Amino acid sequence: MLSREDVQGKLYSYLQDMFEIPGEKISLRARLYEDLDLDSIDAVDLVVKLQELTGRKLKVDEFKSVRTVGDVIDRVHAVLAE
Repeated sequence: MLSREDVQGKLYSYLQDMFEIPGEKISLRARLYEDLDLDSIDAVDLVVKLQELTGRKLKVDEFKSVRTVGDVIDRVHAVLAE
């Protein structure tokens, strides 16, 4: 199973590579929509990437309450722990 640190590292690289977000803007408290300027389509693309990482089907509905980078890591780690 991936550790929280593994998930965090992958998520940070996805945000930088897929959405061209500068590394200094990314933190656990960074808000996806307000701070990182992601939109709903970006969020779906990110969920698809996270599905590839985890090898599990992630429901987009489960990510509707996700607001920060830390929330994404928590959610992915919870799915992996199931």
